[in-house]
Amino acid sequence: MAKTKIEKKLVKRRIRATKKKARGKKSMLKGELNYIPWNTVELEDLNPLLQRQMIVGQDIMVARVLLKKGCIVPLHSHHNEQVTYILEGALKFWIDGREIVVNAGEVLTIPPHMPHKAEALVETIDLDVFTPPRADWLDGRDKYLRGAK
Repeated sequence: MAKTKIEKKLVKRRIRATKKKARGKKSMLKGELNYIPWNTVELEDLNPLLQRQMIVGQDIMVARVLLKKGCIVPLHSHHNEQVTYILEGALKFWIDGREIVVNAGEVLTIPPHMPHKAEALVETIDLDVFTPPRADWLDGRDKYLRGAK
């Protein structure tokens, strides 16, 4: 699916801004090789139960998401394809009329535009991969994650 002009502009603007930061959200530009330890990537507090780190490439984004037990990711959808890999813990998803528990070592693929919700059953670390990068995460329009729950 093609990116809109606004999304392309936002991603380009964010890539330029993040490249200026030595220890912020890391960016990989086309043709560049990068080695980025997670401990050098800014840890963003979204709410008392949710934190994340992001690395943005040209056409892909990877986010390390830390969820405390009981953290709810409210129902939402996006035009981005998503792959969720649970590194530690477990997330319960409500998606496509089903409840799916994804445990450590397991993967869930979520097609574009499919509404989904999740809850951390225990303290969880997950790795989310998006293509294209999530413009709403990059420009702060992800208010659904910034609530108190």
